[in-house]
Amino acid sequence: MLSRIFNRDKTRDRARELYRDIIVQARKPAFYEAGVPDTVDGRFDMICLHMFLVMRRLKPEEGRTSAFSQALFDVMFKNMDDSLREMGVGDLIVGKRVRKLAEDFYGRINAYDRALNDDEEGALADALSRNILGLPGEEDEAGKVAQPLAGYVRQAARDLGNQKIDRLMLGFVSFPEPDMTGGAA
Repeated sequence: MLSRIFNRDKTRDRARELYRDIIVQARKPAFYEAGVPDTVDGRFDMICLHMFLVMRRLKPEEGRTSAFSQALFDVMFKNMDDSLREMGVGDLIVGKRVRKLAEDFYGRINAYDRALNDDEEGALADALSRNILGLPGEEDEAGKVAQPLAGYVRQAARDLGNQKIDRLMLGFVSFPEPDMTGGAA
Protein backbone atom coordinates (compact mmCIF):
# COMPACT_ATOMS: atom_id res chain seq x y z
CA MET A 1 0.00 0.00 0.00
CA LEU A 2 2.73 2.49 0.91
CA SER A 3 4.61 1.79 -2.32
CA ARG A 4 1.51 2.79 -4.30
CA ILE A 5 1.35 6.09 -2.43
CA PHE A 6 5.03 6.83 -3.01
CA ASN A 7 4.77 5.86 -6.69
CA ARG A 8 1.87 8.25 -7.10
CA ASP A 9 3.95 11.00 -5.56
CA LYS A 10 6.78 10.28 -8.02
CA THR A 11 4.28 10.25 -10.86
CA ARG A 12 2.77 13.53 -9.73
CA ASP A 13 6.22 15.08 -9.26
CA ARG A 14 7.22 14.07 -12.78
CA ALA A 15 3.90 15.32 -14.12
CA ARG A 16 4.58 18.67 -12.39
CA GLU A 17 7.99 18.88 -14.05
CA LEU A 18 6.49 18.13 -17.43
CA TYR A 19 3.71 20.65 -16.86
CA ARG A 20 6.30 23.28 -15.95
CA ASP A 21 7.98 22.71 -19.33
CA ILE A 22 4.58 22.95 -21.05
CA ILE A 23 3.94 26.29 -19.31
CA VAL A 24 7.36 27.63 -20.31
CA GLN A 25 6.72 26.71 -23.94
CA ALA A 26 3.16 28.07 -23.91
CA ARG A 27 4.45 31.42 -22.65
CA LYS A 28 7.11 31.90 -25.33
CA PRO A 29 6.90 35.53 -26.44
CA ALA A 30 6.96 34.58 -30.14
CA PHE A 31 3.36 33.32 -29.94
CA TYR A 32 2.06 36.55 -28.46
CA GLU A 33 4.20 38.82 -30.61
CA ALA A 34 2.69 37.07 -33.65
CA GLY A 35 -0.88 37.76 -32.55
CA VAL A 36 -2.02 35.20 -30.00
CA PRO A 37 -3.90 37.31 -27.45
CA ASP A 38 -1.68 37.96 -24.43
CA THR A 39 -4.61 37.56 -22.06
CA VAL A 40 -5.68 35.04 -19.46
CA ASP A 41 -7.74 33.29 -22.15
CA GLY A 42 -4.95 33.41 -24.71
CA ARG A 43 -2.47 31.91 -22.27
CA PHE A 44 -4.98 29.22 -21.26
CA ASP A 45 -5.44 28.38 -24.94
CA MET A 46 -1.70 28.03 -25.47
CA ILE A 47 -1.39 25.80 -22.41
CA CYS A 48 -4.26 23.66 -23.76
CA LEU A 49 -2.54 23.42 -27.13
CA HIS A 50 0.73 22.20 -25.63
CA MET A 51 -1.05 19.85 -23.23
CA PHE A 52 -2.88 18.42 -26.22
CA LEU A 53 0.39 17.80 -28.03
CA VAL A 54 1.93 15.98 -25.06
CA MET A 55 -1.19 14.00 -24.23
CA ARG A 56 -1.57 13.02 -27.88
CA ARG A 57 1.96 11.60 -27.77
CA LEU A 58 1.16 9.65 -24.61
CA LYS A 59 -2.08 8.25 -26.05
CA PRO A 60 -0.67 5.39 -28.19
CA GLU A 61 0.31 3.56 -25.02
CA GLU A 62 -2.78 4.42 -22.97
CA GLY A 63 -2.60 1.40 -20.69
CA ARG A 64 0.96 2.17 -19.68
CA THR A 65 0.57 5.93 -19.63
CA SER A 66 -2.96 6.45 -18.33
CA ALA A 67 -1.93 7.09 -14.70
CA PHE A 68 0.70 9.56 -15.85
CA SER A 69 -1.73 11.30 -18.23
CA GLN A 70 -4.24 11.56 -15.40
CA ALA A 71 -1.59 13.01 -13.09
CA LEU A 72 -0.63 15.56 -15.76
CA PHE A 73 -4.29 16.54 -16.20
CA ASP A 74 -4.71 16.81 -12.41
CA VAL A 75 -1.62 19.01 -12.13
CA MET A 76 -2.94 21.31 -14.86
CA PHE A 77 -6.32 21.77 -13.25
CA LYS A 78 -4.91 22.14 -9.75
CA ASN A 79 -2.82 24.95 -11.24
CA MET A 80 -5.93 26.45 -12.83
CA ASP A 81 -7.75 26.26 -9.50
CA ASP A 82 -4.83 27.92 -7.69
CA SER A 83 -4.56 30.62 -10.37
CA LEU A 84 -8.24 31.49 -10.16
CA ARG A 85 -7.99 31.80 -6.39
CA GLU A 86 -4.92 34.05 -6.73
CA MET A 87 -6.90 36.22 -9.15
CA GLY A 88 -9.51 36.68 -6.44
CA VAL A 89 -12.24 34.41 -7.73
CA GLY A 90 -14.40 33.38 -4.77
CA ASP A 91 -14.45 29.86 -3.40
CA LEU A 92 -18.06 29.30 -4.44
CA ILE A 93 -17.29 30.13 -8.07
CA VAL A 94 -13.91 28.40 -8.48
CA GLY A 95 -15.35 24.89 -8.88
CA LYS A 96 -17.74 26.02 -11.61
CA ARG A 97 -14.99 27.92 -13.42
CA VAL A 98 -12.59 24.97 -13.26
CA ARG A 99 -15.30 22.64 -14.55
CA LYS A 100 -15.92 25.04 -17.46
CA LEU A 101 -12.18 25.21 -18.18
CA ALA A 102 -12.04 21.40 -18.24
CA GLU A 103 -14.95 21.30 -20.69
CA ASP A 104 -13.20 23.90 -22.86
CA PHE A 105 -9.98 21.88 -22.69
CA TYR A 106 -11.70 18.69 -23.87
CA GLY A 107 -13.46 20.58 -26.65
CA ARG A 108 -10.17 22.03 -27.85
CA ILE A 109 -8.20 18.80 -27.75
CA ASN A 110 -10.95 17.02 -29.69
CA ALA A 111 -10.97 19.79 -32.32
CA TYR A 112 -7.17 19.80 -32.59
CA ASP A 113 -6.97 16.02 -32.80
CA ARG A 114 -9.56 15.87 -35.59
CA ALA A 115 -7.89 18.73 -37.44
CA LEU A 116 -4.37 17.32 -37.09
CA ASN A 117 -5.61 14.00 -38.47
CA ASP A 118 -7.57 15.69 -41.27
CA ASP A 119 -6.01 15.53 -44.71
CA GLU A 120 -7.26 19.03 -45.51
CA GLU A 121 -4.37 21.44 -45.05
CA GLY A 122 -6.46 24.28 -43.66
CA ALA A 123 -8.36 22.26 -41.04
CA LEU A 124 -5.79 22.78 -38.30
CA ALA A 125 -5.42 26.50 -39.02
CA ASP A 126 -9.22 26.83 -38.90
CA ALA A 127 -9.41 25.02 -35.54
CA LEU A 128 -6.65 27.24 -34.15
CA SER A 129 -8.38 30.37 -35.50
CA ARG A 130 -11.65 29.49 -33.80
CA ASN A 131 -10.22 28.32 -30.49
CA ILE A 132 -7.17 30.46 -29.85
CA LEU A 133 -7.79 33.58 -31.88
CA GLY A 134 -11.58 33.59 -31.60
CA LEU A 135 -11.83 34.44 -35.27
CA PRO A 136 -13.31 32.60 -38.23
CA GLY A 137 -10.55 30.95 -40.27
CA GLU A 138 -11.23 32.96 -43.42
CA GLU A 139 -10.36 36.35 -41.99
CA ASP A 140 -7.01 37.73 -43.12
CA GLU A 141 -5.89 38.58 -39.60
CA ALA A 142 -6.63 35.06 -38.36
CA GLY A 143 -4.73 33.53 -41.27
CA LYS A 144 -1.62 35.58 -40.53
CA VAL A 145 -1.36 33.94 -37.12
CA ALA A 146 -3.16 30.63 -37.66
CA GLN A 147 -1.12 29.39 -40.62
CA PRO A 148 2.29 29.73 -38.91
CA LEU A 149 0.79 28.40 -35.67
CA ALA A 150 -0.55 25.37 -37.55
CA GLY A 151 2.94 24.82 -38.99
CA TYR A 152 4.38 25.00 -35.50
CA VAL A 153 1.81 22.50 -34.18
CA ARG A 154 2.58 20.05 -36.98
CA GLN A 155 6.32 20.38 -36.30
CA ALA A 156 5.81 19.97 -32.55
CA ALA A 157 3.66 16.87 -33.13
CA ARG A 158 6.39 15.38 -35.35
CA ASP A 159 9.09 16.23 -32.80
CA LEU A 160 7.07 14.76 -29.94
CA GLY A 161 6.46 11.65 -32.05
CA ASN A 162 10.21 11.08 -32.01
CA GLN A 163 10.54 11.52 -28.24
CA LYS A 164 10.51 8.43 -26.08
CA ILE A 165 7.42 8.06 -23.94
CA ASP A 166 9.59 6.94 -21.02
CA ARG A 167 11.40 10.29 -21.18
CA LEU A 168 8.09 12.17 -21.15
CA MET A 169 6.99 10.12 -18.16
CA LEU A 170 10.17 11.18 -16.38
CA GLY A 171 9.07 14.80 -16.82
CA PHE A 172 11.20 15.78 -19.82
CA VAL A 173 9.90 17.23 -23.07
CA SER A 174 11.43 19.15 -25.95
CA PHE A 175 9.40 21.47 -28.12
CA PRO A 176 10.62 23.21 -31.27
CA GLU A 177 11.26 26.92 -31.10
CA PRO A 178 8.18 28.67 -32.45
CA ASP A 179 8.69 30.18 -35.89
CA MET A 180 5.66 32.40 -36.27
CA THR A 181 6.94 34.08 -39.42
CA GLY A 182 5.39 31.39 -41.58
CA GLY A 183 8.63 29.47 -42.00
CA ALA A 184 7.54 26.48 -39.87
CA ALA A 185 7.17 23.22 -41.69
